Amino acid sequence: MDPKKVTPHRVWTYIRLTAGSRSGAKMKPELMPLNVLRDIRKIYTGLNADSIREEAWRDLNVGLLAADESGYNRMEAFLAPPFMERDARNQALRCIHPADGQPDRFDFVLCEPGIPVPRNGYLFESDQSDSLVNLIVTEHQDLELALARVFPLFRKPVSDRIINRIARDNALFSLVTALPNVVPSLIELPWSIGEFASDTAFLTMNQVRMALQLAAAHGRPVGYVEQKIEIAAIAAGAFGWRAIARELVGKIPLGGGLIPKAAVAFAGTYVVGLGLEKANSTGSGLSRQEKREAYAMAFSKGKEVVSDLAPDLIRSQPLA
Repeated sequence: MDPKKVTPHRVWTYIRLTAGSRSGAKMKPELMPLNVLRDIRKIYTGLNADSIREEAWRDLNVGLLAADESGYNRMEAFLAPPFMERDARNQALRCIHPADGQPDRFDFVLCEPGIPVPRNGYLFESDQSDSLVNLIVTEHQDLELALARVFPLFRKPVSDRIINRIARDNALFSLVTALPNVVPSLIELPWSIGEFASDTAFLTMNQVRMALQLAAAHGRPVGYVEQKIEIAAIAAGAFGWRAIARELVGKIPLGGGLIPKAAVAFAGTYVVGLGLEKANSTGSGLSRQEKREAYAMAFSKGKEVVSDLAPDLIRSQPLA
C-alpha cells in the first residue's frame, strides 16, 4: 500500500476485509468514527517502510581474529551454524571475513581468547554467547535489524529489545498526553506530540512500526502489503485496549488511573509484539490462553516501567 494513496475509505475497506476475515465476523462501518479513520491515515502517512527495509538489508562486515583455523571455524559456526538453510548460511558467511591487519574496517570484530582485542572488538567465549550477543546489540543499535536478519542467534534478543522499546515509548506517551504540564519536565521526549490527532493514533502507529521492524528482523519482506494482516489486526484491536485504559482512568479517583492507563498502553503493545514475534518465528501467533497470561505479566511489568519513567509523578499519585 502506497502511503501517499491512503484514504479513509481505502483504509476502512482494508481493515474490514482483512480483520473481518480473520475473526469470522463482519464489522460495520458505522462502528468506526470518521476521526478514527483520520487517525489511521496519520498512522500510514507517518511511517516509512523503505527506511526500515534499508536498515535491515544494509551490508554487514564482521571480522574474526583467531590463532588458527579451528578457532576461526568455531567463531564462524557461532555466527552461521551449520544447521541453517544453505542459502541463508551462504549469505551469512559472505558477511564474515578474517580481520588480520585491518580490524577498523569492520562493523565489529570477534577475537579468540589470547589475541589482543581491537577498539571495535569483542572477546569470543562460547560459554557466554548470550551475554556477548546482548552486548553487541546494545552497542550497535544501528545494526540490530541487519544482525537479526543475517544471523539467527541475534533474532530473539533484537526482537525483545524492539518490543520493550516500543512498549516503553507507548507507556511514556500515555503519561505525556495525560499530564502534558508535568511529565515533559521529568523526561526528554523523542517525538513531537503535536503531530498526532490522538494518543490512539500514536500508539497504533508505533505498533505498526514494530510489526515492520520485527518482520525485517526475521528476514521477511517488509511493507504495508506484506504485513497487511498484522497491520489490520493492530488497527482493529487498538481501540479495544484503549477503551480499557479510559475505563481505568475514569474509575480511579485523584488521577490514580494515570498509572494503569500507561501500564495498559505498555501491556497492549507488549502482547502485540510477543504475538508478532511468535508469528514471524513459527508461523502462528499467541493462543488465547497465552495472550491472557502474557497480558497479566506485561501489565505488572508495565506498572514497574511507568514507575521508573516518572518517579516524581508516582510519588504524588496513588498507585492502583
